[in-house]
Amino acid sequence: MSDPSQLDLVTERVERLLVRYEELTRTNALLYRQIDALSQERDSLKSRLNAARARVDSLLERLPEISASRQASSSTQERT
Repeated sequence: MSDPSQLDLVTERVERLLVRYEELTRTNALLYRQIDALSQERDSLKSRLNAARARVDSLLERLPEISASRQASSSTQERT
């Protein structure tokens, strides 16, 4: 049979491996929570970006109307 000191060394190593495994499992769970939080933040930022783009597009669509109305009002003022 194995020498008791070898068995003690193996037992100690297995215990260290189990502790390390538990640490890695906790770290992995924390990382998954961070991934979820960052994914939610990313989705929120994408939504805000899309809303801002829609507002900018709406403003850009109105620009020619504003320019046309200013030109019309300036030509009306020049006639009077």
